[in-house]
Amino acid sequence: MSDVLVLGAGMVGVSTALALQAHGHQVILADRRAPGLETSHGNAGIIQVEAAEPYAMPRDLATLMRFGLGLSNDLTFSINGVRRMAPALWRYYRASAPARHRAISASYSQLTRRATEDHQPLITASGSEKLVSRDGLAILCRDQATLDAAAAEADRLRSDHGVTSRLLDGAVWRAEEPSLRLTPAGVIHYSDSWSVSDPGGLTQAYARLFQKRGGEILTADAETLQRGTDGWSIDEPDGTVTAQQVVLCLGPWTGTYLRRFGLRVPMILKRGYHAHYDAPLRPKRPFLDLANGVVLSNMRAGLRMTSGAALVAQDSPSAPRQISRAEAAVDALIELGPRLEEPQWYGTRPCLPGMLPMVGALPGQPGLWANFGHGHQGFTLGPTTGTLLADAMAGQESPLHEALSPGAQLS
Repeated sequence: MSDVLVLGAGMVGVSTALALQAHGHQVILADRRAPGLETSHGNAGIIQVEAAEPYAMPRDLATLMRFGLGLSNDLTFSINGVRRMAPALWRYYRASAPARHRAISASYSQLTRRATEDHQPLITASGSEKLVSRDGLAILCRDQATLDAAAAEADRLRSDHGVTSRLLDGAVWRAEEPSLRLTPAGVIHYSDSWSVSDPGGLTQAYARLFQKRGGEILTADAETLQRGTDGWSIDEPDGTVTAQQVVLCLGPWTGTYLRRFGLRVPMILKRGYHAHYDAPLRPKRPFLDLANGVVLSNMRAGLRMTSGAALVAQDSPSAPRQISRAEAAVDALIELGPRLEEPQWYGTRPCLPGMLPMVGALPGQPGLWANFGHGHQGFTLGPTTGTLLADAMAGQESPLHEALSPGAQLS
């Protein structure tokens, strides 16, 4: 019998398995697919130190009207998707009130502040330096009003959370980024964020490191998990494996899965899409085109365009409207080149209404732990919350552990 079974092999699950292993546990990592093939594969590949505050729901009527009328490419939705998520969206709206959001950000910023520091030992040990660039993230503003607002936000993040940035005129930035075809009004360059040219590849490299250190990776379906008299068991192709404790790192599937244990966890499931292009010139660093709500990142597979959020049911068919809508406008800014032929990828960002990940022991369920609900930042925060989960299992307590604990968030 192993000490711990970790269910889910995305960045959060793999990082959790490594952190528990470092604490001396014998760990099994299980997923129905190979590591790093879900959202950990398809994201924009940025370790976002600058994301010191979680994304709040807009509360001003003008922005909500733009979303409702389909005038913003940041968000699309289906009526069915919004209906299914309505209770969670209402809680999200309430948590986004300025005073509550400031309190949430006080905890959240403690996570992002240490993200690169927690990734670095795993990058080194897994031999993944070639995948990582430390040139930051740019927020590209096409007009002066948008630039002024972005600059004010950058100043506030610097004052409140110590986030480093620089404000650059568009002509100066274009000299630094020769791939641009137009001169924007300017950019905010968040210099401390890192980017990864193959986020799924980095997750897989961490998984290989876990195996190299003695960990076992199994193909298994979480639906076969059973509680026994002396622990837990799960079925895999060659039989049944057992463990004393289980950690759920199932991302967007965790909320539904927890119902079998009598726990109801409302979630907002934000779908995202990407596409790759054979661009003749690639940007030196990733950038967010604010006007079109997409991130452009230089990947091994090509220039990746990653969309904003789509509030749709998890079983809805693929409809990458945000990518299609952005292509012409983005191509005027940077030559995309031909779109590469590949199956249309999409993944789901697992968001909790309170905007903090849920990390710790699940109430009323001895031996069952959770580490999920990272929203847009599972790739950024996997090693950080993995370490916090391992510390919690070792009995460590702190105000941050309390803020992230399932007990506090489910009360």
